[in-house]
Amino acid sequence: MNSFLKNNLPCFKVLHFLGPVLLGLFCTATVMAQFPQKPIRVIVPQASGSASDVTARMLVHELSLSLNQSIFIDNKPGGGFTIGLDLLAKAAPDGYTLGVGPVGAMVISPNMMSKMPYDIERDFQPIALITRGHLLLAVSPQLPVNSVAELIAYAKKYPNKLSNASSSNGSPGHVGGELFKLMSGTQITHIPYKGGAMAINDLMSGQVDMIFESLNSISVQAKAGKVKALGVSGAHRSPAFPNIPTIAEAGVPGYEAPTWIGVFGPAGTPKNIVDKLNQSINQVIASTAFKERFGAIGDELAGGSAEELGEFMKQELQKWKEVVKKSGAKFD
Repeated sequence: MNSFLKNNLPCFKVLHFLGPVLLGLFCTATVMAQFPQKPIRVIVPQASGSASDVTARMLVHELSLSLNQSIFIDNKPGGGFTIGLDLLAKAAPDGYTLGVGPVGAMVISPNMMSKMPYDIERDFQPIALITRGHLLLAVSPQLPVNSVAELIAYAKKYPNKLSNASSSNGSPGHVGGELFKLMSGTQITHIPYKGGAMAINDLMSGQVDMIFESLNSISVQAKAGKVKALGVSGAHRSPAFPNIPTIAEAGVPGYEAPTWIGVFGPAGTPKNIVDKLNQSINQVIASTAFKERFGAIGDELAGGSAEELGEFMKQELQKWKEVVKKSGAKFD
């Protein structure tokens, strides 16, 4: 007996008793109730060690327990996030291929690239928002500045001497850095990396001078004093770093560049599966393990419905369109 007949045998047994409409509903419910029946692949459009990768691995660990199924990470960095997201957009819409979509991939890069292999609003199914967070403006321990004001003064004294690393072109750190330059009136050289981990390592060694990186990725180094934390990018201070001011209050009034990470599937993923994944992800987000992990690094847990994430994305696309235009950020 092939797998289809085996999995749907209850449907055929009730054929004699139910009409075709009721039978269809019964079979659909039976199949959906069995999801997932095989391992789930989660594509991360960034390198290992990036903010989205760290979040994805934590989510996968807890979600696999909730769904009682193996889930594995598939890192596909490059192309301004397009390599990984293109694979997700073209995957079968059956719930077995998902993707972690950070703010840079879902709403910043689409506003910076004239041509993309997919349509960000048409080709993806929002599932759940995981976290909201901050970028941390940090500098190398070797750089003789200890505040945002001192950094601005140093950058103005030595135009184009400072180097600003980012995890990739089109990332929040890239655009956040360009917005900082514009609003502070400074000239700083952008250096894109292929992942946040490499950029952070070079920051610690003094190969680059500064970075705007997700707290998710750099909080450990900041707490250990391996980098000097100067400010956070959100509208309010991070609960995990209450002594670090916002960049706005530290010297750049009006500056704001928060981050977020969500889970997405290919367009056409059945609502039953979207709902089941959304429910399971929300349960994970509410778990003690998740709260302890992300609370410690300053990210704020999100959650909510798939529909709410869809509406949030539309708003974010418009907002970052204006930020990209204002900052003048371009792919280097």
